[in-house]
Amino acid sequence: MDLDVLNMFVIAGGTLAIPILAFVASFLLWPSALIRIYYWYWRRALGMQVRYVNYDDYQFCYSYRGRPGHRPSILMLHGFSAHKDMWLSVVKFLPKNLHLICVDLPGHEGTTRSSLDDYSIYGQVKRIHQVKTAKHGAALKSCNVLLLDIQLSEFGVQRDESRGHEIWNDRHASPFTAGLPHERESRFVKQLQELKMSGVSDRIPLIPSTPEEMAEMLKLCSYVRFKVPQQILQGLVDVRIPHNDFYRKLFLEIVGEKSRNALYDNMSKIQAATQVIWGKQDQVLDVSGADLLAKSIPNCEVHILENCGHSVVVERPRKMAKLLLEFLATVQNGENNKKLA
Repeated sequence: MDLDVLNMFVIAGGTLAIPILAFVASFLLWPSALIRIYYWYWRRALGMQVRYVNYDDYQFCYSYRGRPGHRPSILMLHGFSAHKDMWLSVVKFLPKNLHLICVDLPGHEGTTRSSLDDYSIYGQVKRIHQVKTAKHGAALKSCNVLLLDIQLSEFGVQRDESRGHEIWNDRHASPFTAGLPHERESRFVKQLQELKMSGVSDRIPLIPSTPEEMAEMLKLCSYVRFKVPQQILQGLVDVRIPHNDFYRKLFLEIVGEKSRNALYDNMSKIQAATQVIWGKQDQVLDVSGADLLAKSIPNCEVHILENCGHSVVVERPRKMAKLLLEFLATVQNGENNKKLA
């Protein structure tokens, strides 16, 4: 074989081997880096751009796609211990011309974390209101639809706009979040009670610190049993561990006296059209809460998804996107009919 041809094959083989070896090394040694790269790549593939806005000395981080237009703009707020990229699986099935904004909640990911902040439901709602008045936050001012985890349900009550629509998605929320009572105790609530009785007060199933605990959390939050490799579980834990002390503080704030009855006491005040999406096999928040919301919130529609647990966004993203678009169309048609009347 000609020496030049042999050199060409060696160079080509080396070029292919280097990224493969880098991937294998990252998978084995730094799985958390792969998790970050994964979200970065997915954001770029879906056209989501990351931006920062400031309110005084407080920084908010958000990602967005599209521009404000004749269709509603959607502000997407994640749940407990998650971040803005939680919504990427749903964004995948939404039209690219729909204006979407996904915000990191106070203390999460790229948004400022301060020990002086009030992380109760009311404190977080106050901060989120500031996003829309922040410097260089013009795109956020246009949002007139909320897609949010039930954790910040009080946002729907305290909104200062006279018009708008709430779309609620129960995903990765805390027990007793915003004071929503349930007819039946969920598996998660029972686990907390068992841990308390055994004297393990600092163990919270939604705050894993080992790969084994992460696997248990995924089982708790999902009806579908995902087969996650050990290294990926380790990577997921490595990403969360630096924030676990904050998550514990946040959890205690959410289930504390100040936040405990926030939603229950204010459900009837929500006047905007509301959509509730809940997994029938939810083991974190019992599905009976959906019926309570339907009875207490005027102009509310409820969808219970079969074969779906707590992680609706992960397990049924296509179905959720479909329901959301149908809801938006119904609301817009209703408004158009009122204008013509």
